[in-house]
Amino acid sequence: MAPKPVIITCAVTGSLTVPSQSSAIPVTPEEIIDAAEAAHQAGAACVHVHVRDPESGRPTPDPQLFGEVIRGIAERCDVVIVPTTGGGPGQSMAERARVLTEHRPEMASFNAGSLNFGAFPTLRRGTEGFKQWELDYLEGTRDYVFRNSFKEMEDLLPLFAEARTKPEIEAYDVGHLHNLHYLLRSGALAGPLHIQFVLGVLGGNAAHVEQLVHMHRTARDLFGQEFTWSVAGIGYPGEFHLAAVALTMGGNIRVGLEDNLLIAPGRLAASNSELVRRAVGLAELLDRPVASSDQARELLGLKGRAAVGSPVG
Repeated sequence: MAPKPVIITCAVTGSLTVPSQSSAIPVTPEEIIDAAEAAHQAGAACVHVHVRDPESGRPTPDPQLFGEVIRGIAERCDVVIVPTTGGGPGQSMAERARVLTEHRPEMASFNAGSLNFGAFPTLRRGTEGFKQWELDYLEGTRDYVFRNSFKEMEDLLPLFAEARTKPEIEAYDVGHLHNLHYLLRSGALAGPLHIQFVLGVLGGNAAHVEQLVHMHRTARDLFGQEFTWSVAGIGYPGEFHLAAVALTMGGNIRVGLEDNLLIAPGRLAASNSELVRRAVGLAELLDRPVASSDQARELLGLKGRAAVGSPVG
């Protein structure tokens, strides 16, 4: 039997890091577009994108910025563009959902439940050169609940269906898998599912091999074989340790500066593409061929590039 291709996703810029943590974090639309193209050239079949205010670097749900980034990436390469509906602190669900209704992407993130989401421990590593908004933003996550109530999830899912956008389901803990099981049984969510185990967030499950195995086993118990899956390990070395395990288990992997800023102990990654190249190297060592974007579309059952922006394929 031929080895199963691995889909590598690169999360190029997030909402729980701030630009002063690393000069490699892309901020402006052009920087995000450049980072996405370079990640694709390095081997990423998909790119997960947030957008930031180009002046301050603060995360924003601005649909115009999303449109500029989505169009810019699509003009440069055929990578699968996966915008966030998770947003970040201070963003309402209505704001987070606009990327679906206005841009109708092939795939977008869908968060499977609420959790405490703490980025404030970053401040313990030093804050020299940080802007005041960055200090306040990170410290504010001490009181931040990433809210995804059942009502909010049930209201959001029809927007995915209308746009024919595949949910990339973010599960941060075991309870989120049971939330998905309920949504499936109630008819609010349709399979087959693509689940991303996001491990290592303060407030969610830990970035430990045992927890990945436990999450995967629970998903198998709940959904049988009717799902595809990926893992995003938060921080170093969790990003690469969990990637290596997922590769041996037949799963897919996510890397990128949203999740982890280091390429080696104490050494900042120079770019998203450097992290992707490390992931490609792991895949090659473990005899997993790297999926192209078109292979990813087929494996995930996506509507295709031509249908982006339209509710019909």
